[in-house]
Amino acid sequence: MTQVNSIGPRIRQGSVSLLNRYFTGTSMDYKQIIAIIIPIFVDQGFIVLMSLLNTAMISSSGVAAVSAVSMVDSLNIFLINVFVAIATGGTVIVAQYKGSGNQQMVSKAATQALSAVAVISVLISILIIAFHTPTLNLLFGKAEAEVFQNARLYLIGSCISYPFIAIFQAVNGVLRGVAETKASLNLSLIMNITFLCLNILLITVMDLGVIGLIISLLLARILGMVSSLIYLLKYNQTLRVQLKNTLKLDFSIQKKIMFIGLPFAAEQMFFNGGKLLTQTFIVQLGTLAMTANAISGSISLVFQIGGGALSIAIVTVVGQCIGQRNIQDARKFIKSFLGLSTVLFVIASLILLPLFPLMVRMFSPPPEIIPTIFGLILLIAIAQPFLWSLSFVLPAALRAAGDSNFTSLSSLLSMWLFRVILGYILGITLGFGIMGVWVAMVAEWGIRGLVFAWRFKGEKWYAHKLI
Repeated sequence: MTQVNSIGPRIRQGSVSLLNRYFTGTSMDYKQIIAIIIPIFVDQGFIVLMSLLNTAMISSSGVAAVSAVSMVDSLNIFLINVFVAIATGGTVIVAQYKGSGNQQMVSKAATQALSAVAVISVLISILIIAFHTPTLNLLFGKAEAEVFQNARLYLIGSCISYPFIAIFQAVNGVLRGVAETKASLNLSLIMNITFLCLNILLITVMDLGVIGLIISLLLARILGMVSSLIYLLKYNQTLRVQLKNTLKLDFSIQKKIMFIGLPFAAEQMFFNGGKLLTQTFIVQLGTLAMTANAISGSISLVFQIGGGALSIAIVTVVGQCIGQRNIQDARKFIKSFLGLSTVLFVIASLILLPLFPLMVRMFSPPPEIIPTIFGLILLIAIAQPFLWSLSFVLPAALRAAGDSNFTSLSSLLSMWLFRVILGYILGITLGFGIMGVWVAMVAEWGIRGLVFAWRFKGEKWYAHKLI
């Protein structure tokens, strides 16, 4: 009995020893890092599961609806990631000032990040609404008429919501910069639970299809923006943002934010532009191929919850280390995050692959495409533990150190030279279809990961001085 009772304390002691070894340094300890990671992990898990459920709900409106939403969401991701990129610039600068202990500049950087994101989101929203038909014709002109009409409605509704989601993302970004990830989680839950409940009411109960999805999206994002601003302006004591200061642009701080944000925004535009181009390959393969791609993409996000959370959390951790000029800790934590990400991918594959029949049933797909969906999911389940972390978590860390130009240029080149060109050759020219497009994607992860690993071994990635 005594021996059994002693096992628990020994396991706890071993766990603490392991955490201290890999996640404790002179700049922060494992408790602080866990406090950063856990809320982001829960947030990412919730967002992905909501996306899964929402896609499943819209699937009940037919293949044309799910194909249209999938097409436009590719464009939405392309554009929203521009806002996220600028917000990430704010996160990095806020995190570095936080690490250096300069509270006044933390507040100024947070305020300027909000200003930059708000202006850019309004401009993009106006531009896309004005040219929505030519945009859809260019990208998805070969889609069926019903799919195209649904896509037009969803794109206009999405564009109207851009400023709301952009400001929400900017607030979350600066909160993560000062490691207030719990507040960021709570705000995300407010918006996403609202989105889910409205979708259940408007899509499942009232059967409004794409129109219901648009109404849900607008109302949820408006609520998300309002609640995030109320929290930031009235309740947050760390950032001390005042609304009147957001109307005054400080170009010295804007320059620092844009040093990180603009290359990342350009990367996101061209990177997601490449993904959009591969979507046009899939459009040529027909509506069933588009549906298989949409469902596979939704399921694959579940596998990426852990890695995605770490790629966000590492910006705060490395940013604060670099703010203190503690390169040793930055290197140590980057290696530890990469190892943890790999472990999480292995666990995800072991848990989720047996659950595939249950997950795919949520989407009610035509039976003939289920083997294709399983093949795509099996491909990424095997590849992700080895390739994804180096390709996505590592560049996030390098960017947090100020190495934005290199990471962006590398991502652009690998995307267009490998994923786009190889995807067309394998998918269309050689006739491997959607599997060929996904094989090209996985190959591109490997190439990009090797480039970032080589960069990390050197010293140039932390040579930039932003503050």
